[in-house]
Amino acid sequence: MRVRDFLFVVLLCASLFLLQAACGTDEQTRQEEKGLAENSTPRGERLPQTSLPMPPIAESLTRSSHGQPSEPGFTLLDDRPMKLADYQGQVVVLDFYATWCPPCREEVPHLVSLQKRFGKQGLRVVGLNVGGPDDRAEVPGFVKDYGIQYELGFPAPEMTDLYLSDNSAIPQTFVFDRQGRLVKRFIGYDESVPAALEDVIQEALGDQVTSDE
Repeated sequence: MRVRDFLFVVLLCASLFLLQAACGTDEQTRQEEKGLAENSTPRGERLPQTSLPMPPIAESLTRSSHGQPSEPGFTLLDDRPMKLADYQGQVVVLDFYATWCPPCREEVPHLVSLQKRFGKQGLRVVGLNVGGPDDRAEVPGFVKDYGIQYELGFPAPEMTDLYLSDNSAIPQTFVFDRQGRLVKRFIGYDESVPAALEDVIQEALGDQVTSDE
């Protein structure tokens, strides 16, 4: 094998490995990831690089006056407009996903379990679809296939920019405490995430935490 051919093979393998590491939200990446079998993705805790204050439930956003930026929100499947501020007093898990994303699908059963077990203690899981316009039609079937009972919706573009500004890989899962403070950000989903996510949720729930299972 010639050196040039060898280098081409090495670069090709490296590119495929990177594509398997996380689901992207742009259409080109979507098409590439449909053929990938690898489901694990890296995990991180960095805050998004944004011009708006984090967490988005901050007083300057939730009670903005005329001329100030308002908190970006999302629309639930029943067309109700919502904001993170509407969940104040509860522990909120915001999960950005797409139906075509393998790690997102892998994560869903765990989110279903968490909502079922800790919902009475004040946990609210909200799945926000960022799979693109074509993916919206897939959501009802996705709900049925996975038995999803937590809330699902579609974020406003400003909300997507706020949360995914520095990294558009999905799934991304944000945990907020009862005061609306961001306490943990997970990028991707692998075997280490379930236990870590549950630990963060239980800590945020505090003394009220009990499992219904």
